[in-house]
Amino acid sequence: MGWIKNGGWGKKRQLLREIPPSRGNGMQDPAQERNEVTGRLARAVTQLENSMGAGLIPPGGVSIAYAIRGARDAHGVAAVPGGIVCREGKVSAGGPCAFGADERSARLVLTVMKFDPHMRSAATIRFSEKVLAVFEAVLLECASIDRRREPPGTGTMDWSVAACCKDGVPDVMYDRGGDNQPALLHLFGEDPVGVANNIIICSNRI
Repeated sequence: MGWIKNGGWGKKRQLLREIPPSRGNGMQDPAQERNEVTGRLARAVTQLENSMGAGLIPPGGVSIAYAIRGARDAHGVAAVPGGIVCREGKVSAGGPCAFGADERSARLVLTVMKFDPHMRSAATIRFSEKVLAVFEAVLLECASIDRRREPPGTGTMDWSVAACCKDGVPDVMYDRGGDNQPALLHLFGEDPVGVANNIIICSNRI
């Protein structure tokens, strides 16, 4: 096994979860859905800009993404171009939310959706033991990526998500880094506002 789960498995909770747009089975206008996705993501980004501490921002910036239902490629996943970074002491987005803006975040969301199509949002922040301890303390489901067990010739992203999602998609997936790889922590949810809320709660506790 290449992963370790901890933090209250089987008691899935998403702090301050807000009800996402309806999952209804009725047909929705594609343009309307895309507008709703970018609008919801923009709301989450604004929350992070206003309330997230710079200590959670990794070298490449915080990424956050949100996919339309049934997304199959990066063109169906909205994200922040350039991520959320800290400039002159101020947390700010690199640009307006747009579809196809972040290939890596899109791949993360799309891979998770193969295991649970309702988990359409993901964010990536800096990993630290203090950050992990906060998420474990509030009983979010946490899964550890062990790069030493990665099979040769496989894609790290695909292997990591598949290994961590064998028993369902966790709230948190973390990688302690090493071998010139940054230490990162990924959060998942049905909706980016809920994901952002979890990040802000963590930021307020460290």
